[in-house]
Amino acid sequence: MTPAFFDLSARVKLRVKGSDCFRYLNGQITNDLRKATPALAMQASILSAKGKLNAHLFVTVEADGVFLLDADAEQRETLGARLDRYIIADDVEIEDVTDRFSILHFLGAEIPQGVAIVRTIAAKRFGERGQDLWIERSDLPQVRQQLSIHAEALDETSTELFRIEMGVPRWGAELTDEIIPVEADLEDDAIDYAKGCYIGQEVISRMKMSGQTNKRLRGLVSVADAPLQPGMGLYHDQSGKDAGWITSATRSARLGKEIALGYVRRGFNGEGSQLCARLESHGNLVPVTVVPLPFA
Repeated sequence: MTPAFFDLSARVKLRVKGSDCFRYLNGQITNDLRKATPALAMQASILSAKGKLNAHLFVTVEADGVFLLDADAEQRETLGARLDRYIIADDVEIEDVTDRFSILHFLGAEIPQGVAIVRTIAAKRFGERGQDLWIERSDLPQVRQQLSIHAEALDETSTELFRIEMGVPRWGAELTDEIIPVEADLEDDAIDYAKGCYIGQEVISRMKMSGQTNKRLRGLVSVADAPLQPGMGLYHDQSGKDAGWITSATRSARLGKEIALGYVRRGFNGEGSQLCARLESHGNLVPVTVVPLPFA
């Protein structure tokens, strides 16, 4: 792709430290904390005892063994509280550093020299490996200006379009406290089935053994190019059975199509399945086709 960068400064950022922080944090997340390094941000989920999402985040480690977590901005109030809840007699301290740091995610080229970066970390934010640039919040305008000479600065609307095209789930849309991470296709990047115990592991292991989920995140394309929108229900076009719902939608100029992400129930989510989308019970039916992700 053309070199571009995304401003992810609004994401909540937590620093976790203390002599027990590795053992404690590894017991909270779905991935193996040993995969997080100073050079690589690892994806992970935090679950309820029923295996449903409490949070989805990226984890990296500072050189001194302190861990940095970042998650969607909507989780700022809930993530810290969820982590605090399970600190009993552990030597663990959680500090909110959201307002101190900005994160710019860089894709498609080498980072130019001379940029005031605190840390550079590899991360798979949009379905492919890019670079997270952690910078002091006060340096953000200067760094954005420097990067814009070499790459396109994508605004919030363009970032959301690219996210949907790449089939990446987002908190508040595809990711909620009613979703199990396997249903959101997070298992390859965010789940380690060989690691030790964590909260919600029994549910995730049971799903792995059965090989079945009630629903799966899928791509949807409007057959007649009619607009799609979040909240539309999905129905089997012959039986009229409830088949799922749309979570995010956009028009992709690059693909020349109306596209959407949504959860499609088992039995209807195979590639090429024909469904209908409808916003209200008596609204117009919009034919859609189930396609694999990413779109692009």
